[in-house]
Amino acid sequence: MSKHGLFATMPIAELARDREGAGLKRSLGPMALIAIGIGGIIGTGIFVLTGLAAAQHAGPAIPLSFIIAAIGCVFAGLCYAEFASMVPVSGSAYAYSYATLGEFTAWFVGWNLVLEYMFAAATVSVGWSRYFVKMLEELGIQFLPQALITAPFAAGPDGHSIVFTGGILNLPAVIIAAIVTTVCYIGIRQSATVNGIVVIIKVTVVLAVIAFGAFFVNFDNWHPYIPENTGTFGEFGISGILRASGIIFFAYIGFDAVSTAAQEARNPQKDMPIGILGSLLICTLLYILMSAVLTGLVPYPQLNDAAPVAVALQAHPELSWLTFWVIVGALAGLTSVILVMILAQARIFLTMSQHGLIPRAFAKVHPKYRTPHVATVVTGVFAAIAGGLLPIGILGELVSIGTLIAFMVVCIGVLVLRYTRPDLPRPFRVPGVWAVSILGFLFCGAMAATLPAGTWVRLVVWTALGFILYFAYGYRRSRLRAGDFGPPQPARAEGT
Repeated sequence: MSKHGLFATMPIAELARDREGAGLKRSLGPMALIAIGIGGIIGTGIFVLTGLAAAQHAGPAIPLSFIIAAIGCVFAGLCYAEFASMVPVSGSAYAYSYATLGEFTAWFVGWNLVLEYMFAAATVSVGWSRYFVKMLEELGIQFLPQALITAPFAAGPDGHSIVFTGGILNLPAVIIAAIVTTVCYIGIRQSATVNGIVVIIKVTVVLAVIAFGAFFVNFDNWHPYIPENTGTFGEFGISGILRASGIIFFAYIGFDAVSTAAQEARNPQKDMPIGILGSLLICTLLYILMSAVLTGLVPYPQLNDAAPVAVALQAHPELSWLTFWVIVGALAGLTSVILVMILAQARIFLTMSQHGLIPRAFAKVHPKYRTPHVATVVTGVFAAIAGGLLPIGILGELVSIGTLIAFMVVCIGVLVLRYTRPDLPRPFRVPGVWAVSILGFLFCGAMAATLPAGTWVRLVVWTALGFILYFAYGYRRSRLRAGDFGPPQPARAEGT
């Protein structure tokens, strides 16, 4: 295909060469990659969305929603693992799409990955804010007025419109985004170390809730296991389980963040599949057990709270000692998710900049910290703004739909590359690739279809804005279109 076509593909050799020219430090082993995956996965899903999805959509059957979402993730994760072992570069689904489906599709996926990572960081910062305020309340401290812990905008009753809440700014959400951005700016090793410590804390807390909470499960709370449909699509019944799976899909997005750190992995061909699939399987088990315990501790309608784990524990005086530690674990867990999302988005920006689709400044690597510092700051600033102004509902649904679309493209892309480039070495091969790829596409597509119409409207607007930017800048500056191959030269940092 001509290099001037919209669907011209980037040669695999060029993507691999990007790894050598980026200037990033290779310091991550398999355990660090698994920790990055767990750091990105365990957070909002367990500490916020589990209760909301159970109370509003699935009832006690919320574990089934996690299983459905996990099946789609396993199929997509296998496809990610093959790509990550074969094309070990930052950029995640964007880079994989560039190699298989062409530049225009790659831009579309990359633009949706901004929804996934940048808006995910914003979404989680809102959840972090709610737990932070709850911790202050537990300590008897209340120094922030309601207007400074409330986003000024919310979705209207029709799901399409935006209404004003009377709030000014979600200040804690802005502050935590700024702090985590600073950690990511300093360096990947420091970020991985902080993430590893936080992962240990939050997994310990989750295991404690499961272990101690299991003794107080009331099996009557699981009956009926699948509540009757209220007559509205997505509120209980089978449709409720499916709707909940689309919403809580947000909880699984962290595993593909592992693939964005490929250029900083010591042995990416071997370690990337371990990091992706290992973190996904561990977190799926924890999600299923945690959601089952929560719906067993209290009747599911009581979980309709921004801090459902704390609500479930407070219903049992014998477990009240765990409440404070759950809040601490939630804050730690949500912090690590923000860190992984900002880290991942910055590296996607770096890769897109190397290809000429966004300004060259995004490819700058800090001379001391060896991190994409400009991309990190831009990601952090926009995540802080979104987290301070928008509610968790709108943000979470946008993240889910952006992620699902990226996963669908990856599932198709691995199949396309098997047909177009069967000669390429594949250290990890998807078993039963036809079935896995097609089922992954169908599962992700079905979950996307259950999301509210308002989310699709916002996706169309977001996509239109992305196309405008592509044809105004990326189409004209593309390295592929210009035939400008060879090792990319990252823009130098100021003062170097």
